[in-house]
Amino acid sequence: MTVLFALVRYRLALVLRSHRWLPPLLLYAMLLVIGVPAGEPVLESLGLAAAALLPTAAWLVRVTLAAEPPAARACAIAAAGRARVRLAGVLTALTGTAALGAGGTTMVLLIGDAHAADRDTALPLAAVAAAGALAMLTCALLGTALGVLCNRPLLRSPAWSIPVTALAAIALLAGGASPANAAVSTLIDGSQQGAVDWPLLPLGGAGLLLAVATAVVCRTRRAD
Repeated sequence: MTVLFALVRYRLALVLRSHRWLPPLLLYAMLLVIGVPAGEPVLESLGLAAAALLPTAAWLVRVTLAAEPPAARACAIAAAGRARVRLAGVLTALTGTAALGAGGTTMVLLIGDAHAADRDTALPLAAVAAAGALAMLTCALLGTALGVLCNRPLLRSPAWSIPVTALAAIALLAGGASPANAAVSTLIDGSQQGAVDWPLLPLGGAGLLLAVATAVVCRTRRAD
């Protein structure tokens, strides 16, 4: 665990110094500004903010992989092992996405209207914040899983990985069987019904999918 923690800190430092995190950050901020105006029902706004986090998470995985020079990556693999280095990359991307999601959740709670869609039914802010955080985490987990599967070592060429990631992100947000779609729908339906439901089942599904994706990538013998 000590080695893994050190690898995550090393990857985070590389990403921050490279400034490659700025484009996905600006993308997420732009989606929030456009899609989440002030004064709207808070649950619906949290759902939209969570949906915007999914493609951002996938992009952050690519940023994390690109921030490390090939020579440095080879040294890290020789010292700690290929599987551990890849796991550290996944955890680094997930950490960055979770930070963005926490910021997005806080912003929506500050500017959103703590009432249901009818504008009359007051909603408990603590329960709303918990539901929004769970939806954000669901989309963060699923977006990270998407980024893991659509980048090296599984997909090397940007000509394939970028369009596949974009199309898969749209499918995950629109597909009825997707945990991300289920989490966002839970918040929106709760706003329509005047009740706060926590998307626990979608969160579990997203966590399972990320665990499977990470295991596949850590076990593959293809070179980075």
